[in-house]
Amino acid sequence: MSNPVHPATRIGHVHLKVADLGRAIAFYSGVLGFEITQKYGRDAVFLSAGDYHHHIGLNTWQSKGGTPPPPGTTGLFHTAILYPTRAALADALKRLIENDIPLDGASDHGVSEALYLRDPDQNGVELYWDRDPADWPRDAEGNLEMVTAPLDLDSLLAEASQPA
Repeated sequence: MSNPVHPATRIGHVHLKVADLGRAIAFYSGVLGFEITQKYGRDAVFLSAGDYHHHIGLNTWQSKGGTPPPPGTTGLFHTAILYPTRAALADALKRLIENDIPLDGASDHGVSEALYLRDPDQNGVELYWDRDPADWPRDAEGNLEMVTAPLDLDSLLAEASQPA
């Protein structure tokens, strides 16, 4: 690559088209705990973790009452929400269980642990935390070697009862 992007560049937020704004707010705010920072008329809302302007935008501008795209079409695979600690991810898992939100999967990738699910509009959602880069799996030459192994949900859930 001749001109890479600045290494401090991050993806700041995701903005999703949803069919039912109230239903989407109930999931992203009510279940996951993101706080509403602004409502934009009756058709959009912005949500955040902490005091950031927004991490998630939701709107029905072109999608009110719509259906998810059919299988075999292009689009967003999933939104990934990074939690700061394993205990914070465990709290997210506890919230999902308490709200009967099913998981599509749960994986230990060596570099991270991740929960996979769908929001009410069938958008893919990954909830994850990153291990310290010093603990990432590497081969003999130092190249990253991510894996997809089963995640021990009981071990993760035990972290939810630990003090932060």
